[in-house]
Amino acid sequence: MPLYEYACRTCNQQCELLVRWDEQPICPHCGSIQLTKQLSVVAAHVASGGSTRQALPAGCGRPQCGQGGCGGLE
Repeated sequence: MPLYEYACRTCNQQCELLVRWDEQPICPHCGSIQLTKQLSVVAAHVASGGSTRQALPAGCGRPQCGQGGCGGLE
């Protein structure tokens, strides 16, 4: 089951929910189904065995892509 972040349009709370494909997400704070899926940062496990979470690079992975430099076209 994937873990998604949602923002409730009824009570303005944010939550993380495990949602199956056929399930309707429900706000755990107010019970509303008026939820908007949020974009979330992907976490990667560090090979050194530490528990530090790091965001994966966007675009092609070049430093310029993070600021929209190459747009992933190079």
